[in-house]
Amino acid sequence: MEEKVKAELEEITKMLQNDGGDCELVKIEGKTVYLRLKGACAGCPHAAMTLKNGVETILKANVDPEISVVGVQD
Repeated sequence: MEEKVKAELEEITKMLQNDGGDCELVKIEGKTVYLRLKGACAGCPHAAMTLKNGVETILKANVDPEISVVGVQD
């Protein structure tokens, strides 16, 4: 599962970078993926929506429907 998550995150990162943002995989524990938003995404008021409605939705559809994405802050 980890390789599939990483492959999907590469594509998601490209989309975020187009808007001045970025994300970093912190760790994967079971079916929980911990991500750190960076760049423009880090301070964006829509960051939580990006993680849940964007990243998590894509990972659920393409990797595992039980995946959960959690944001990590510095």
